[in-house]
Amino acid sequence: MQNNNFQIDNSGIDPQTNFSDNPDFQSVLASRRSFLKGSLGAAIATIMGTSLVACSSDTAEPVTGPEAVKPEPAPVLLGFTAIAANRLDTVTVPAGYTARPFLPMGTPLLGSYPAYLADGSNSGSDMEQQVGAHHDGMHFFPLDARSSNTNSDEGVLVFNHEYLDANVLHPMGPTGLPRPADEVRKEVAAHGVTVAHIKKDAQGQFQLVQGSPLNRRITGATPMDITGPVRGDAKVVTKYSQDGTRTRGTLNNCGNGFTPWGTYLTCEENWAGYFMNADATQPREHQRYGVGRTNGRYYWETADSGADHYQRFNASSLGADASEDYRNEPNTFGWIVEIDPFNPDSVPQKRTALGRFGHEGVIFAPVVEGQPITVYSGDDSTFEYIYKYVSKAAYFKATAGGHLLNDGTLYVAKFNADGSGEWLALDINNQDLMAKAALAGVSFDSQADLLINTRLAADIAGATKMDRPEWGAVHPVTGEVYFTLTNNTSRKPEQIDAANPRASNATGHIIRWKENAATQGLSFNWDIFLLAGDVGTTTPGTNLTLTADNHMASPDGLCFSANGLLWIQTDMSGSQQGEGPYGNNQMLVADPVSRTIRRFFVGPVDAEVTGLAFTPDLKTMFVNVQHPGDRSTPTQFTSHWPANDGSSRPRSATVIITKDDGGVIGS
Repeated sequence: MQNNNFQIDNSGIDPQTNFSDNPDFQSVLASRRSFLKGSLGAAIATIMGTSLVACSSDTAEPVTGPEAVKPEPAPVLLGFTAIAANRLDTVTVPAGYTARPFLPMGTPLLGSYPAYLADGSNSGSDMEQQVGAHHDGMHFFPLDARSSNTNSDEGVLVFNHEYLDANVLHPMGPTGLPRPADEVRKEVAAHGVTVAHIKKDAQGQFQLVQGSPLNRRITGATPMDITGPVRGDAKVVTKYSQDGTRTRGTLNNCGNGFTPWGTYLTCEENWAGYFMNADATQPREHQRYGVGRTNGRYYWETADSGADHYQRFNASSLGADASEDYRNEPNTFGWIVEIDPFNPDSVPQKRTALGRFGHEGVIFAPVVEGQPITVYSGDDSTFEYIYKYVSKAAYFKATAGGHLLNDGTLYVAKFNADGSGEWLALDINNQDLMAKAALAGVSFDSQADLLINTRLAADIAGATKMDRPEWGAVHPVTGEVYFTLTNNTSRKPEQIDAANPRASNATGHIIRWKENAATQGLSFNWDIFLLAGDVGTTTPGTNLTLTADNHMASPDGLCFSANGLLWIQTDMSGSQQGEGPYGNNQMLVADPVSRTIRRFFVGPVDAEVTGLAFTPDLKTMFVNVQHPGDRSTPTQFTSHWPANDGSSRPRSATVIITKDDGGVIGS
């Protein structure tokens, strides 16, 4: 008998799990008060000079060394008229631009090319052959990405599928407990990544290249390798992989990245909620990440087939040891996964040296021949941290590859009140960290154990607890790093600090920093680039006051185009969109030097605007629209986008934007 009295969590958000007292606010209170007496920006400007931005060049060329030649400037940018906020159930772009939906959820991609069924009745097998749900992070790889990297007419579009809305994925929503196995199969398949070969047709419009061997779906069930320090560790041994070297699937794929050697990186964000562990005492690597005690987010562990690949979502200790059950299955998630978009037979690689947490995205600093690579990632949960990875080996274009992501040092950020910052090494050989751990009564058996418990290690190190670190972006010329801090309504007045200066921060902000070369990248200088909010919100120490052309809340997606423009996407909740002054979620573009910001894009009802990619000539932009109508019920849809016919189910989709005169986007 099925139990219909259950509730699936459609939010895709894990609960707060950081309750560490980090730092000791009483010990820094006097310093913080002194700092906040004056202008936040003015205090930092005293330390850094007039601006963090050292160069406003519109180059598409990366920095290649201290003697890099300053390129020719690009066309005049920000030449469009800002669009107004709205609550229309469509996509809005400035005058002179055209936007069209592309590759919506359910688009036939490979195999037998099953058509999308408007009533939601596609099977699990169908979904494995179709574009997945909840489009998110994305990158366009030109077909010549590993040579000249100039082809703007044909390439591979790779994009994430973060989670799903069961109310519209199935004809009448989920049908009860135990979950029907094919419903679970469909939901697992709706997650992951789509790899789509696309090419312009005779009319100059991108189309899917059907039948291309490059087309691929990577899902929550795809076999993957565990690489780096955690490979083979006892804490990733499972019934499926008794030597701890493999796992199945990638889940809650939010932000993304791409490597200098032409591969795609997908980030596992709020993955912990997919599992449950009913043991009387959960291990710290489950507790600190929010693994549930009674059920997973979608109850996949209850699938009525009893199949092993669904039982793995029950992480309780059921066997004699870890090789007989899935008590360690959650430890194989929370990683950054590398995918080769040009080899459909390649096995995705979970890169454990980059740390285990709720990765929102991953970005590279400009690479320099003969020097280590630097990679940044944020942990998108309340009061979590910002991280940096530096490879042990140097980057050489001729030999660069995924091995650079397997051996290096992971750091966590501490933002000081005076505008300086420190990178704290999360390394078992860091004597200061080990001494702090001993004082806290914590021990790590190995670097693998430390990385599996990255959040705990960061707690002990004394990192700064941030207002939900989301996407990051690195300026293509100056190397300055920008991070969105989307919001944190849980921060109390006594918990504010210089880097997170607002209590009950409902609208979020953007922070930025510049690495200090004199300390070999172990320190940095930072400021606040933007305080988000309603019209009239001012960022202290700057000339930026938000107007009707650029007011915003909950900045999330972040990306630099190659010409140095900063694109900002928002992820307001449904209630914030419906009741606040901001309208639907949107995308804005900023000149980081002048802080001029204009609204460029507004999405449909109840949707998140997320994911961004460009062709090399910057004349085509790809933007993802996620979960339109996310407050829908199985019988009443709050959005009908992209069909916009008044009756269709809402579907996540990519949007292709071009300028009507064929010019550069943003000009």
